[in-house]
Amino acid sequence: MKHYSLFVALTLFSLFTAGCRSTENLLPSPPRAVREAHITEVHGYTLTDHYYWMRQKGDPRVKAYIEDENRYTERVMAGTKSLQKKLYKEMAARITENDRSVPEREGRYDYYSKNEKGKEYPIYCRKKAEEGAREEILIDVNELARGLDYFSIGLMSVSPDEMKLAYTYDINGAEEYRLAVKDLRNGAIIEERDISVPDFQWMKDSKTYLYTVNDETWRPSQLYRHSIGEDEDELLYEENDGRFWMWISESSDKSILFMGLGSKTSTEIHFLSADDLQGHLTCFSPRKQDVEYYLNAHDGYFYIFTNEQAPNFKLERTAMKEFGRSDSREAVIPHSDATLTDYYLFRNYLAYFIREEGVSALVIRSLGDQGEYRAVFPDLYNSFYPGRNKNYDSDLLRVSVSSMITPTVVYDLDMKSGDLIARKEQKVKGYDRNEYVTERVLVSARDGSEIPVIWVAKKGFSGPRPLYLYAYGAYGDYNDPYFSSTRLSLLDRGFIFAMAQVRGGGEKGIDWYKEGKLLHKKNTFYDVIDCAEFLIHSEYTTSEKLILSGGSAGGLLVGATVNMRPDLFFAAVASVPFVDVVNTMLDSTLPLTVAEYEEWGDPMNREYFDYIRSYSPYENIHNVSYPHMLIIGGLNDPRVQYWEPLKWTARLREETGGDSVILLRMNTDSGHMGTSGRYAWLKESAFEYAFILSRLGMY
Repeated sequence: MKHYSLFVALTLFSLFTAGCRSTENLLPSPPRAVREAHITEVHGYTLTDHYYWMRQKGDPRVKAYIEDENRYTERVMAGTKSLQKKLYKEMAARITENDRSVPEREGRYDYYSKNEKGKEYPIYCRKKAEEGAREEILIDVNELARGLDYFSIGLMSVSPDEMKLAYTYDINGAEEYRLAVKDLRNGAIIEERDISVPDFQWMKDSKTYLYTVNDETWRPSQLYRHSIGEDEDELLYEENDGRFWMWISESSDKSILFMGLGSKTSTEIHFLSADDLQGHLTCFSPRKQDVEYYLNAHDGYFYIFTNEQAPNFKLERTAMKEFGRSDSREAVIPHSDATLTDYYLFRNYLAYFIREEGVSALVIRSLGDQGEYRAVFPDLYNSFYPGRNKNYDSDLLRVSVSSMITPTVVYDLDMKSGDLIARKEQKVKGYDRNEYVTERVLVSARDGSEIPVIWVAKKGFSGPRPLYLYAYGAYGDYNDPYFSSTRLSLLDRGFIFAMAQVRGGGEKGIDWYKEGKLLHKKNTFYDVIDCAEFLIHSEYTTSEKLILSGGSAGGLLVGATVNMRPDLFFAAVASVPFVDVVNTMLDSTLPLTVAEYEEWGDPMNREYFDYIRSYSPYENIHNVSYPHMLIIGGLNDPRVQYWEPLKWTARLREETGGDSVILLRMNTDSGHMGTSGRYAWLKESAFEYAFILSRLGMY
């Protein structure tokens, strides 16, 4: 393995143009990983994995190889240090460093968070909802994070008597959240648990609470009841089916606690009165394959949000005393061609969100006279982010809205009048939305499906431009347009930023999702290719200026797509990429694997094995020239294990041709979600953008 000093690396950087592939041989030599054959026999097929040894985190060679990769990446990127600093300063200059969220009412208090200049983390506060009330600091995350490279708050829940705060926190990105209970009267920590607590819910006495515990595969599987000060906890439920994950919630009127059990396709809900401190759970309806349902409670009724005989979901209700009778249900929102995606219950109103052809809408219904209307927002192609909306008696619905060119606006919608009250507009220094343009186009896929692509660009540039194409396409999730002040550093340099709503996502309904999962997963990758070709043929960009990006399951999309069409993209960015699909899905001891069978298929079934193997990025690398690639991993990632990007990088280096730059950046103090601090996150973004700009020669 050949290494150059940093001085030599910097000298070489002054001798070549970053965007010219013919000079890439002047770069320092990349690391080469040791190859050790590991054989897996399955379905009569022999899988040979030369980098299987990287799964052994305690092996000194793993640490050494990660250090070599990070060192190599730093050497290659050394010539971009000034560019990174410039990008960071641009990004930091746009944000409001001293900022405060819009307070939300819950009980007798208004709750909000604030950021202070120079501090990485928010400070969570409250004030009594009365004139002249003093500010109370619930948690100063900066104090909790002192001396740590990573810190993340998970749950925060104030007790019904408003005197205690329960919160969970993660100190390394592994999402092993610890629980602490704080006395808000004196600031003392009453309890702190040394086990991971994924979910938590108070009971009415403000002393008793429910919490969940993970099993050895990181799956929430046990529900306990605990009373503060007591030594023994009561196990209320244990779920042994590895496909089902457990969560806890409460009804809008706070009368009922729910324990949910969910796979990718089915759910089962149990309930308990919030004031029944000794009570046991009651199952609302046993699980059925491919039937999902979720519960709420209001005025003596259970509300059932379900896809049973309703692929696009519907909302029903049944009197609590008659919940076991299937004939007792009545329609609240019938099934329709529009997809029902979410809803909120208030004492006097029902607010619900629908999607039609990938576009979201908000509908308000009066529970008194049953009259309803659609709320009207300034931008058509936007994203909705509902607030906590914990004030059950309120006539106001909190919702945040943004679009590709509109910074986030926090609204209170007066559900009685329909009036929108703007509470806060995101301030972006130096930004004028009139200088930018956004558009939604429909791309015809190879099978005739129409793929929505939403793009944004700055006016005043001509000809094909550099284009950053982002896509996800998994789990039925929505890849909706949103505003990013960070993104302006690309747009202001002439880039187009485009989001493709490819199959596998849920943007166009349940069928859109189903057409991009299991034995139809390749549609996701074909859609990306078809969108890329459309953008090139329509002269938005060229293959020499096209960047592909995705993270997690979107990293799978990146890996599979560049295997299929490496010629189509100039560069690619894959964050925490799920790329070792065959080996991961064959290992049922890993976190998530069993639960993921309903998304990707169980490879112990030969049909699924063959199909997964036909697209898995790690298995399908070719000896051709690939795009320049930046691969980002997290050493503590519990969702996509660190060795997936590590092994993938090693194999790409070994088996591809050409002179493209392939870089791995392994974050050793974080996990799936990346870095935790707001300034650190901007530095990560500056690094990625510097990679792209340097490859294109756009210093």
